Amino acid sequence: MFQESETEGKRTKSPLMLDRRAQIAELVRQRGAMRVEDLADMFQVSLVTIRSDLAQLEKEGMLTRDRGGAVPTVHGSALIAFDTRTGLHLEEKRRIGQAAARLVVPGDTILMDAGTTVVEMTRHLHQVAPLNVVTNALNVAVEMGALPAVQVLLLGGMINYATYSTLGPLVEQSLNDLVVRKLFLAAESVDASIGVMDTTMEIAQVKRVMVQAARRVILLADSSKWQRTGFIKVTPLNTIDTIITDKGLSHADRAAIERLGVELILV
Repeated sequence: MFQESETEGKRTKSPLMLDRRAQIAELVRQRGAMRVEDLADMFQVSLVTIRSDLAQLEKEGMLTRDRGGAVPTVHGSALIAFDTRTGLHLEEKRRIGQAAARLVVPGDTILMDAGTTVVEMTRHLHQVAPLNVVTNALNVAVEMGALPAVQVLLLGGMINYATYSTLGPLVEQSLNDLVVRKLFLAAESVDASIGVMDTTMEIAQVKRVMVQAARRVILLADSSKWQRTGFIKVTPLNTIDTIITDKGLSHADRAAIERLGVELILV
């Protein structure tokens, strides 16, 4: 059917392979099931390659192979593993992170949510100082804490390894005592009529308290987030001040956001 590349044949984990596997995991999660033949046609690789991808993703707990294809795994977190999610829509996330960083000025106190898009901000904040950063994201705390003239408050709580973040009542209690100028909020999915959604009650509750603690709420979400079905409501879009997303966002969603009076930044 299709020829394997030399890299594929040697089972080297190239960026192309990792990106394909990340997309496969996301497709299975979104659609509920995918057939081997459909995936091979979609990615223009052989059936053997797709079966190898599915076997590896099943080993990582990302999905379950079933009847000539794959279905979402019923065990563990509903989130795709953090490392896998990082590779999804990476260029869009990088542009969004850069645009978000432009909204930060010296002397700001900012709250950074846990998310693969929010963490893309960190590389663009090296020259912004002094700066106070509050976060429940372990990777954000490490990146920002290494910078001079940046003070980091890591919100204590139970560690959630699916999101590399802290969650729970201790995080919420700390947030209740804080007022920050800007919140950079992540989302698992977004709907113009429903608002921001996420995957668990625990994650959603922390995000709700984050919104309450911020004077300005800035949502970072690439356009694929509008194509997903959410589970737990976090906050309606009219509580968001600014949305930063990519130009793949549909014209209907753009219009709906503008009707709500929310600032929209497309990158």
